[in-house]
Amino acid sequence: MKHEHVMRGIFWSGLAAALWGVSGTIMQFVAKNEAVPTNWFISVRTLFAGILLLGIGYIHVGKRIFDVFKNKESIIRLFVYAIFGLAVNMSTFYVSIQTGNAASATILQYLAPIFIVVYGVIFLRKKPMLVDIVSFLIALAGVFLAITKGNFHSLSIPMISVVFGLLSAVSAAIYYSVPKKLMEDNSPFVVLGWGTLIAGLGFNLYHPFWVDAPKITPGIVFGIGGVILIGTIFAFSAVLYSLKFAPSEVSSIVDAVEPVVTFILSIIFLGLKIDMIEVLGSALIIVAIYILQKSHQKRAKLD
Repeated sequence: MKHEHVMRGIFWSGLAAALWGVSGTIMQFVAKNEAVPTNWFISVRTLFAGILLLGIGYIHVGKRIFDVFKNKESIIRLFVYAIFGLAVNMSTFYVSIQTGNAASATILQYLAPIFIVVYGVIFLRKKPMLVDIVSFLIALAGVFLAITKGNFHSLSIPMISVVFGLLSAVSAAIYYSVPKKLMEDNSPFVVLGWGTLIAGLGFNLYHPFWVDAPKITPGIVFGIGGVILIGTIFAFSAVLYSLKFAPSEVSSIVDAVEPVVTFILSIIFLGLKIDMIEVLGSALIIVAIYILQKSHQKRAKLD
């Protein structure tokens, strides 16, 4: 593969990660500065993002957007992805931000690959490699430093934010793993579109977006619009475009851009104050996930 193609792929993948970082920061503004309730925000975000994504999918494949419903296995996989992946991830991540901050929520969600490995060890009886154990211990140390600043007796964010952040990581593991088979036969925009729309319809059955809506302000409009466009449409488009130039294992190297961008923007625009111990903890988590991903990519090539 030509070097310039690889570099172009890394650029677009890095741009996607940066856009997700921007989206997380915007989400904190919506959650805390505008005090938008979780149920209403998720209902609006998922419904309208799902409609937009399906519209893009229709432009790409036309009536084949319905092929994802062609058999029972695909339908079950799609609903598991929509409910336990997308719906749970979006809601838990938002609550983690609302009760804590975007930087901590992002770094906790970044632990998703650890939970994918844990799932394989517990339920698929996969024997863990030494690098899995080492990565887990490094990540554990990083989480401890990031959320306690090295002090056993205090947390830098509320416990509820930690719990929901870890739940967002678990659901992100489902979000990453479950739809892979669906995307082999269907456009990724179609899979993400249906998944998001199904999640949106489910949220709106529980809490319709027209019920108990907050007072709509320019900040809310631009905030939700930014999360939908920047964090969903633009970011996902950049990821797909990056795969035209470089394989996913090359592009995944720049995943760490997201938490870094979120930290920087939170410090500049949201007044986040962090110390060197928190920075060290976050860096350890990023290093642990990088080591884990690289080792599994090498093993996949050998298999």
